[in-house]
Amino acid sequence: MKNGQTIKTKSETESTPRFKTKDLALSGMFAAVLAVISQISIPMPTGVPITIQIFGVALTGVILGWRLGVSATLVYIVLGAVGLPIFANFRGGIHMILGLTGGYIWTWPIMVFFCGLKLKTSGKLLNTILLFILPVLGTLINEIIGGLQWAALSGDMSIYGVFTYSIIAFVPKDLLLTIIAVIIGIPIRKIVLRLR
Repeated sequence: MKNGQTIKTKSETESTPRFKTKDLALSGMFAAVLAVISQISIPMPTGVPITIQIFGVALTGVILGWRLGVSATLVYIVLGAVGLPIFANFRGGIHMILGLTGGYIWTWPIMVFFCGLKLKTSGKLLNTILLFILPVLGTLINEIIGGLQWAALSGDMSIYGVFTYSIIAFVPKDLLLTIIAVIIGIPIRKIVLRLR
C-alpha cells in the first residue's frame, strides 16, 4: 500500500499453475514472430544494426503477459544461441549473446517482464500510466545493459561514445516503438485472453 492505494500483480488475482497447450503454442508463435521481425534491420558501420526488434519484444510482453512473454523470448534466444540463424541479419550462435550486441539480446526477457507486468491499483489513471511506464522502464534497462556490454567489448568506443551514439540512433526510436507496441498490443491482448 502506498498513499492509500493498494498495488497487486495480476498473478495475485489469477491462478494459472502451469502452461496449457494453447499457452505453449502462443509462446512458439511469438518466438517465430520475433525471428521474422529480427530480419528487418539496417547494418551499421559500428557493428550494431538498427532494427525494430524492440517492437516485437515489447509486443510479445504486452500481448502474452510477463509469464508467457518471457517464455517465448527465452525460446527465441535459446534457438538463436544454439545456432539457428534467427538473430538480426540471419545470424546465430552463442557468440551473438557473448558478443558486441549480446547485451541487447539476453536482456529481452527482463524487458518482456516489465512489458507484461500488469499492476492493479485503486486509481484508474495510475493503472493507465503504469501500462506505459513499465514497458518504457524495461526498454531503458535493455538499452543501458546492452550499451554497457557494447562499450566493454568494443575496442574503439568509450562508454560515453556508446551512449551518445545510442541516444541519437537507438533510444528515441526504441522508446517510440515500445509505446506503439503498447497501444497496438492492449486490444490484441484482450482478444487473446478471451481465446485462452
